[in-house]
Amino acid sequence: MEYLIGIDLGTSGTKTVLFDKMGKVISSASVEYPMFQEKNGWAEQEPADWWHAAADTIRTVIEKSGIDAGEVKGVGISGQMHGLVMLDRDGKVLRRSIIWCDQRTAAECEEITEKVGAKRLIEITANPALTGFTASKILWVRNHEPETYAKCAHILLPKDYVRYMLTGDFATEVSDASGMQLLDVPNRCWSKEVLEKLDIEESLLAKVYESPEVTGSITEEAAKLTGLKAGTPVVGGAGDNAAAAVGTGVVRDGKAFTTIGTSGVVFAHTDQISIDPKGRVHTFCCAVPGAWLVMGVTQGAGLSLKWFRDNFCAEEKRTAEGMGVDPYFLMDREAERSPIGCNKLLYLPYLMGERTPHLDPDCRGVFFGLSAIHTKYDMLRAVMEGVTYSQRDSVEILRGMGVELQEMLACGGGGSSPLWRQMLADVYDCPVKTVKSKEGPALGAAILAGVGAGLYPSVQEACDAMIQTNEPQEPISENVPRYDAFYQVYRSLYPALKENFKQLAAAE
Repeated sequence: MEYLIGIDLGTSGTKTVLFDKMGKVISSASVEYPMFQEKNGWAEQEPADWWHAAADTIRTVIEKSGIDAGEVKGVGISGQMHGLVMLDRDGKVLRRSIIWCDQRTAAECEEITEKVGAKRLIEITANPALTGFTASKILWVRNHEPETYAKCAHILLPKDYVRYMLTGDFATEVSDASGMQLLDVPNRCWSKEVLEKLDIEESLLAKVYESPEVTGSITEEAAKLTGLKAGTPVVGGAGDNAAAAVGTGVVRDGKAFTTIGTSGVVFAHTDQISIDPKGRVHTFCCAVPGAWLVMGVTQGAGLSLKWFRDNFCAEEKRTAEGMGVDPYFLMDREAERSPIGCNKLLYLPYLMGERTPHLDPDCRGVFFGLSAIHTKYDMLRAVMEGVTYSQRDSVEILRGMGVELQEMLACGGGGSSPLWRQMLADVYDCPVKTVKSKEGPALGAAILAGVGAGLYPSVQEACDAMIQTNEPQEPISENVPRYDAFYQVYRSLYPALKENFKQLAAAE
């Protein structure tokens, strides 16, 4: 038999899954680890925690399955993006990793924009300077911890540190490197211009590969710790969303996925690079060689529904516990009691500010049109519809950039709701599918490993063999114009309230 391993290095924990050649799960294991927040807006993790979690879960899935480790033909890694790992000349970690959600680098983003130029930065890196990206973190360490920066010999991303521990190689791949803000995204290589303007030595950065390329092999030392066979190939892998795209089969033009987790993502594959000059959506290299991804982000997607549940649905939570079901199952039934448009009630899901399309940290959540007629059921459905409209904002930008959207996959907790999937189909006016496998990024990483190991000739053909989808939910023709009428009101509200949001943010 031939097997593949996918490692999904997340923020709360690492999950490793052993698949057979056809994508069937043989065994899986997870290990959680902490996040350190010494100051408001800071977020750090220990790279050693990632490595121990990866090593432990690899060993566990091999032992649980009872397979011969020699039958594992390749290993792929998916990872949380943007985290900064700094090593000295001996490969030792110099400080905790500043991870993706850390917000300390506003001044460094201004420095990057000033040195590179706002327009030129988007032309090269396909994105404006953002606090989440790695480049601003590098400058922060240089500005605030010069003694640490002086000792730095290698800069890696989170999953690439685990790769280094597995193989001894300093390597990355294009999808994750795109989120560092140092990559020339159109040309898929480090940008000498950006590095020169920011005075960062290219020698600090790892070699860049395409995602399915073999970057190294398991060392004797790593073999002892993981149970893998020394010499097992390790491929580039991908950043979390790029890996999720492979794991859902979004690897051809016209395919996209919507994730409704805590945040929301609309992710589309494109064979031709397309960059939004306003920086409202992210353009990265994707895990398919020679192709790109375009991605819009809603900050408070599933978070909005969780907020509503925790504050207004105590009764549903108690009832669900007694029935042995998820509270969201009952909430779906309740939302169905309200009609499309929620009796003329709209919700803006800006609980955490907003990225796409507004790039506004000051905007906040709004119920608009609230009257004495409205019930909790109307408010509940309005939250779900408002999140769906926010996702359509991303879809509209992608369509305006010439990115085709013919088929949509639904992922995340929201994607498991038939009601929410139907909303997506009706609001987008396109079919919405789900993937039978729930492993997402881990499966994507394993598929990339299968290509690198030679089990499949291309990422697309590997996805055809290893991914199965459920029947699509088609848009209901009479619902499409009804939703569209409310969406047009929804999209007019932010411009009308923009200055009020700023006034509120400034108020004492």
